[in-house]
Amino acid sequence: MSRLIQMSQPDIRDEDIALVAQALRSNWISLGPFLDRFERSFADYIGVDHAVAVSSGTAGLHLCMCSAGIAPGDEVITTPFSFVASANCILYERAMPVFVDIDETSLNIDPKLVRAAVTPRTRAILPVHIFGQPCDLDGLLPITDEHDIPLIEDACEAIGAEFRGRKVGTFGKAAVFGFYPNKQITMGEGGVIVTNDPKWAATFRILRNQGRIEMGSWLRHERLGFNYRLDEMSAALGLSQLARLEELLHRRDKVASMYAEQLADIPGVTLLSPVETTTRLSWFVLIVRLSEGINRDQVIRHLQERGIPSRTYFSPIHLQPYFVETFGFREGDFPVAERVARSTLALPFHANMPPADVDYVATGLRMAIESATV
Repeated sequence: MSRLIQMSQPDIRDEDIALVAQALRSNWISLGPFLDRFERSFADYIGVDHAVAVSSGTAGLHLCMCSAGIAPGDEVITTPFSFVASANCILYERAMPVFVDIDETSLNIDPKLVRAAVTPRTRAILPVHIFGQPCDLDGLLPITDEHDIPLIEDACEAIGAEFRGRKVGTFGKAAVFGFYPNKQITMGEGGVIVTNDPKWAATFRILRNQGRIEMGSWLRHERLGFNYRLDEMSAALGLSQLARLEELLHRRDKVASMYAEQLADIPGVTLLSPVETTTRLSWFVLIVRLSEGINRDQVIRHLQERGIPSRTYFSPIHLQPYFVETFGFREGDFPVAERVARSTLALPFHANMPPADVDYVATGLRMAIESATV
């Protein structure tokens, strides 16, 4: 008998609701005290000097491009295996995303290929800590140092993740975290940019508020900016969620461990695992790879019939219709990313997932694999 399993689920508690209600009752619902408190708490958690909250992770990435001075004709090296925002933010400034293929084990950008991709027009490197797995920062940082260009970490999926015992978000010139409802913590939407550079932090604050200098005259806009502000209600929810982030990460670890045990003996299924340099993987989604010979579409249909949703993560950015039509990318350009994309599948996953649901999903996957193997 089938049952309905949720793909993801935010963890919203009474204390979250109470703090949001407090923000609403204050009648100060934009650029107020909850935003200040959230930014200070977030900077302290990551271990940086400045945190600037914005309306989304995408907005944060865009402001990083602006602060780095990315301009038409410039190049920014990034990964084709990601959510499309990590490339779109480059295009917003009329620059060119230069895709580099990925490492098949970590699923992150391959530093060896990054070095070969640097040209005189390269102005920044934008790696993505995919699925909460930190990039090979040992391989990337020497390249940015050698060419005197900024490393901007897309950590939107990786809050709490650690590379050799150090939190992601502390390695680059700036880093961005995102808080969509399926993330480790959520504000509904929203994002945060972190940096140790006071000038970049000041620029972020100006740009998010339509180009208005914070202490400037009313409605005086010193430069072109954007409406990327984060409201007080979202900041209050973020503050409450951040206070129990470690608990939520621990519970997600436990669910991932249950999955690892249940999936270990299913032929043709491999669970994403921490690589050697990852001292903490921050579980964003639960990703498995299916071996060649398994019909993934058939697996998805079989799971759906049992009330189990699943998702393909990610379709390569360079093969998205806009990128094919605009830049002429085609299949075969980045073979590792394409091979990985054809084989990955996200299973239902969230911090409150009970063991019975994990068992039901694993059993359903085993049956689906048996019926979909050719």
